[in-house]
Amino acid sequence: MPGENIFLFVPNVIGYARVLLLLVALYFMPSEPGPAAACYLLSALLDALDGHAARVLGQGTRFGAMLDMLTDRCATMCLLVNLALLDPARILLYQLSMSLDVASHWLHLHSCAVRGSESHKRVELTGSPVLRAYYTSRPLLFLLCAGNELFYCMLYLLHFAEGPAVLPGRLGLFRLILWVSTPFAALKSLISLVHLVAASRAMAALDRAERAKKK
Repeated sequence: MPGENIFLFVPNVIGYARVLLLLVALYFMPSEPGPAAACYLLSALLDALDGHAARVLGQGTRFGAMLDMLTDRCATMCLLVNLALLDPARILLYQLSMSLDVASHWLHLHSCAVRGSESHKRVELTGSPVLRAYYTSRPLLFLLCAGNELFYCMLYLLHFAEGPAVLPGRLGLFRLILWVSTPFAALKSLISLVHLVAASRAMAALDRAERAKKK
């Protein structure tokens, strides 16, 4: 409808709330792990809510999709920066994780835009079966994203405490959640690598097509 204020659509307002929560989390992250983790995970949880609101209300927008993706990437990157400061011995792993996350999603989004796709979550039938399963199964998408966020958040919390005892004297809650979330985080990283390869091939195919037209 003409005159609609896209910026005030419900999913986008939820997106702004996610950004505010992330800013609060970053403020507390150096010294207050409890409030920092709570705000960070609440921001991540709202990621599922804004997508649901967009579908139910018919308020899916390109701006909202970009806001959502940028918030996700920036949140993970900022948490990994803090992890690198807390755990400099593994700084290379955190740098590689940040680079893979940003590069794969950026190239995937750009290749979709160049090909004229309505959304980066629309994977053509001829595309990667891994990405098709990832984007068409909402439970799978939620599990992998939630597992990835929990994995890094627990790594952060474990620098301060083990959490409430699950097995007294043996296992804390934060470490248990870390162990459970590790396979999901590993699979999420593998999918990011698939993103990168598939998007690179898509861009190369476009280049070949354009070069063929010029000959």
